[in-house]
Amino acid sequence: MQRFKFNEIEWLEFDLLNEIPKLQHAVFLRHGGTSEGAFSTLNTDAHGGDNPQHVKENIERIKGQLKHHVPEWQQLVVGKANHGISHALVDEHSQGEIIGVDGLLTKQPGVTLMMRHADCQVALFYDTKTDAIANVHAGWRGSVANIYGETVQWMKRSFGSHPSDLLVCISPSLGPDDAEFINYQTELPEEFWHFQSTPTYFDFWSISEFQLQNAGVLPHHIEIAGLSTFSNSYDFFSYRRDKITGRHATCITLREY
Repeated sequence: MQRFKFNEIEWLEFDLLNEIPKLQHAVFLRHGGTSEGAFSTLNTDAHGGDNPQHVKENIERIKGQLKHHVPEWQQLVVGKANHGISHALVDEHSQGEIIGVDGLLTKQPGVTLMMRHADCQVALFYDTKTDAIANVHAGWRGSVANIYGETVQWMKRSFGSHPSDLLVCISPSLGPDDAEFINYQTELPEEFWHFQSTPTYFDFWSISEFQLQNAGVLPHHIEIAGLSTFSNSYDFFSYRRDKITGRHATCITLREY
């Protein structure tokens, strides 16, 4: 991944997507916002107890970054995840926040898809043939339900996408040394058990790669950030680490070319 800065906002971009002219994407770090204390500083979710005005200003700063890099920018659409497998097709007429969805999809240039997360994965999908994009939130419950496989099916049905044409990039999230599941025998399916990095700790990065390949995504079309939110408090919020904390924004936008 590569690191960038605009004003005080900092973000990461995936190597796999960085050189695609039709795309603008960002995994925003926790710097450059107005929130304070446990939410410092670029928190994008007011539901955890942060000052709503701070969160509103943080979102405006992110919009400023988007408008700077995407002149044809029109709309920010945020998915409020519910740790399920629901998806929504969106365009420039969609409402600004869609409740109860973990996946957003579009082919509309200038529309930014945004998911919020702390420890959970967010995966960005790009169809190299149809220029369709998706932004998908996946906590452990989403992984159990195979939300990434569901996203591939949604892209097939909605855009005629073929799995071998998809690029998929997975954000910083809870790493193998930090993802402890003491009750894994009741919480996780048996096919996940051999992904234990050490007893009761699970490698969800490898689980996601396994599920994507099973859905037909090519191995060299998958990029895992490989950065643990838990172990880097300077850059990342982490619910497992801090309990009271903020949420990152990960965004993807199609550009007109």
